[in-house]
Amino acid sequence: MRFEKGHKENTRRRIIDVAAKRFRRDGIAASGLAGIMAESGLTNGAFYPHFDSKETLVKEALSSALQHQYSVLTNDETGASNIEDAIRRYLNMSHLIGCEEGCPSAALLPEIGRQPESTRKMYEKAYLSYTEGLARLLPDPASAKSRRQAAAIFGLMVGTMQIARAVADPQLAEEILEGGVHAALKLASG
Repeated sequence: MRFEKGHKENTRRRIIDVAAKRFRRDGIAASGLAGIMAESGLTNGAFYPHFDSKETLVKEALSSALQHQYSVLTNDETGASNIEDAIRRYLNMSHLIGCEEGCPSAALLPEIGRQPESTRKMYEKAYLSYTEGLARLLPDPASAKSRRQAAAIFGLMVGTMQIARAVADPQLAEEILEGGVHAALKLASG
């Protein structure tokens, strides 16, 4: 059977997109290849022509999700206009509920830390890019102080989101998010 030009790349992209969402929603360990492939509309046998292992898929899915997160932050037309905008876009109920579309760090950080070194290096590079994007929203973007502030702000945002997702009471979750916004803004002003 002959396929259209680009079919293999489109199929690979679909698998990566489905995996990125499933990993953020269910976790890496809890996301089996069979479920990912079924959700992609493919059989298990279609996996190996595209990826040599689940580890490869994890790395590519994380990379894709992290790149998307960076693009959302830094897009000239739709990205954050200032640091408060970036913080509020991150720490909100929509992001809390929509974990499968949200920040890979907030959804998967403990599992990312258990991945092979090559995946952790890819994550490190993406983390540095994202925090540099946040630093560009601070008063002196190129300074070491702004880079440190951006790293602290991102760490606070990720931790706040994780705690807010862990509680059962939606009102408490909202209070946690708002407390995180205030603390992150304080870090940004200091």
